[in-house]
Amino acid sequence: MEEKEQKKLRLRLTIGNKILGGFIILIALFIVNGAIIFWKGNGIDSVVNSSSENYRPSQEAIQDFVLLVTRSKMLVTNWVYLQTNQEDKEALKALQKTDYPALYDKLTKLMPKWESEEQRRAMDTVFLKFDTLINIQKESIMAPLQSFENYEDPITKLLAEDVIESQIIPRTSDLIRRLNHIDAQQSKVTDQSDQDVISSIKSLRNYTLILGAGIIVIGLLSAIFLMRAITRPVNFLKNVVVKLGRGELVEDKQANVSNDEIGEMAVAMDNLVTGLKSTSLFAENIGNGNYQTEFQPLSEHDVLGNALINMRDNLSKVAEDDKKRNWATEGQAKFGEILRTNNSDLNKLADEIIGNLVKYLKANQGALYIVDDTAADEEPTMSMKACYAWDKKKYLNHKIHRGEGLAGQAWQEGDTVYLTEVPQNYVRIVSGLGDANPTAVVIVPLKVNDQIFGVVEIASFTEFRDFEIEFVQKIAESIASTISSVKINARTQRLLEESQEMTEQMRAQEEEMRQNMEELQATQEEMQRSQGETESTLNAIHGSLAVADYNPDGTIVKVNSNFLELFGYTQDEVLGEHHRILASKEEKNGEDYRQFWRDLANGYPKKGAFKRQNRKGELINIRSTFSPIKNRSGEVVKIMEIAYELK
Repeated sequence: MEEKEQKKLRLRLTIGNKILGGFIILIALFIVNGAIIFWKGNGIDSVVNSSSENYRPSQEAIQDFVLLVTRSKMLVTNWVYLQTNQEDKEALKALQKTDYPALYDKLTKLMPKWESEEQRRAMDTVFLKFDTLINIQKESIMAPLQSFENYEDPITKLLAEDVIESQIIPRTSDLIRRLNHIDAQQSKVTDQSDQDVISSIKSLRNYTLILGAGIIVIGLLSAIFLMRAITRPVNFLKNVVVKLGRGELVEDKQANVSNDEIGEMAVAMDNLVTGLKSTSLFAENIGNGNYQTEFQPLSEHDVLGNALINMRDNLSKVAEDDKKRNWATEGQAKFGEILRTNNSDLNKLADEIIGNLVKYLKANQGALYIVDDTAADEEPTMSMKACYAWDKKKYLNHKIHRGEGLAGQAWQEGDTVYLTEVPQNYVRIVSGLGDANPTAVVIVPLKVNDQIFGVVEIASFTEFRDFEIEFVQKIAESIASTISSVKINARTQRLLEESQEMTEQMRAQEEEMRQNMEELQATQEEMQRSQGETESTLNAIHGSLAVADYNPDGTIVKVNSNFLELFGYTQDEVLGEHHRILASKEEKNGEDYRQFWRDLANGYPKKGAFKRQNRKGELINIRSTFSPIKNRSGEVVKIMEIAYELK
C-alpha cells in the first residue's frame, strides 16, 4: 500500500507531469481568455461605433462654414447699405480676424483624417476662394467706405454696390454650393464608416471563436510533444556547462532547439558562449587601440562587459581630447599665418578669414560683419564685409544697427549667440539642387579689450560642438586685433593722403578766391540793378493782377486787393481757408481737383482757364498761373497764383 503511494507521488513530481500540468493550466487560461474576448465583443461594438463619430466634427465644421459664408455676405452688404450700423461692421471685422481663422484651424486639423483626396482638394479650393472673397471685401468695400465722406461720394458708393451684385453674391453662392457638395460626400463617408466598423466587429467575434478552439487543440498536442522532447536537450546543456566549468568555449551548438524553457536555456547558453567570445575579441581590440569597436554586453548586469565598455570609453575620451587639442592648435597656427600675411588689405583679409573658417569648421555658409567708421554723433552700424556661400546681393549695402537681429544682438551684448532651432527664412543654405534651413547658427563677436570690431556668423547643417565654438571665440579675438591694426594703418594712410590733398586744394582755393572776389564785386553791382527792376515788376503785377499765396496743401495764406475785388471777399474771410471755397461744386468733389493740388505740391506748375465761384456764388471765367516756390533744398514751401478775369 505504501509502495503504491510512493509511485503516485513520484509520478506527480516528474518533469513531464509538471509540464503537462502547466499546459493544462495554460489551456484553461486560453479558454477563459476566449470567453472574455467574446464577452467584451459587444462592448467593443459600442466603443468602435462611437469612434466613427470622428467624422461628424468635420460635418459640423463644414455646416458652420456655410453659416459663416452666409453671415459674411449679410455683414458686407450691411456695410454698403447701412452706413451707421457700426455693430455689423465690427462683427464683419471679427469674422475675418477671429471666426474664420478659428474655423480654418479646426478644419485643417480634421482634413488629414478624410479618406477622399478629392474632398481635401475641394476644401482647399473653398479656402482659396473664401480668402479671395475676404480680400475683395477689404479692398473694394471696407477700405473705400470708411468715413462719412466716402458714403456721400456717389461714385464710391456705386462701385461698392456693384461689387456686392457682381462679385460678393455670386462668389458666396458658389462657395455655399461647394460646401454643400463636400458636406454630402462627408455624410456618405460617415455612414459607410459606421457600417464597416460594425461588420469588422462581427468578423472579429467569429475569428476569436475559431482561434480559441485552435489554441485548445494546439495546446494539447504541444504538451504531449514537449513531454517527449526534454531528455536530449537536458543532456546537451549538461555537457556545455561541464566544459564551461573547465574554461573551454565550446564551438558546437544544438541543432534543434525547442521553443520552451529548456530551449531558452539552450539559447541562453549559446548566447553566453558567443558573448564570452565577443568579450574576448573586444578586450583584444582595446589592447590594440581600436576604440571604435562596437560591443553589446550580455545584459545591463554584465559586470565584465560593462567594465570593458567603461575602460574603452575612458581611453577613447582621452584620445578624443588629444585630437581636439591638436585640431585647435593647428587651426590657431593656420589662422595666425592668414592674419599675418593679409594685414594690409581689409577686404582681402575678410575674404580669407571667412572662407578658411567655414572650410575648417566643415560648415556650409558664413559671413563676416565689420563695424562701420562713423562720426561721433552718428548711430553706429555694421556692414557685411565678406561672405562664403551667402546670398550677398540680398545684404549688399545693408546696414545692421546695434541690437538689430541676432548679429546686432551679439554686437550689443558682446557675447556669443548659438542657435540649434533656427527660425524659418532666417537664412537659407543654397545649392544647385535647392535650398534648406540650416541646423545650427553660431554668431561670435570680434572683441578685443572689451571693444567690438564686428561679428562672424557661421551656419551649418550639423550642430557645432563645444570645442569648435570655443575655437571660433579664440580666433575671433585675434581677428579683432588684426582688424584694429588694419583700420589704424588705413586711417593713418588716409589722413596722410588727405593732408597732402588739402595742401594742394588750399593752393588752388587761394587762386580761386582771388578770382571769385573780382567776380563777386561785379555780381553785386549787377544784382543792385536787377533788384530795382524786380521790385518794379512785382509792383506792376500786384497793381494790375490778382495774386494769392497758398500752402502746398491749398490753404490761402496771402492775397492782394485785386484778388479780393475779383472774388468779392474780405481778407479775413479767405485767409486760412482752402482754395476749394473758390472752386465749383462739381470740380472740388472730383479726383482731378485733388490730383491738381497733389501735382502742385510735388513741384509741377499749372496754368490755364478755369471757372471759379465768387462770394455771391456766381461763376466767373479767369486765367490763372500756379507756380510752386521751392527752398534751397528743393522742397515746395508755397504756391503762388497770378490770375485775371476773362471777359
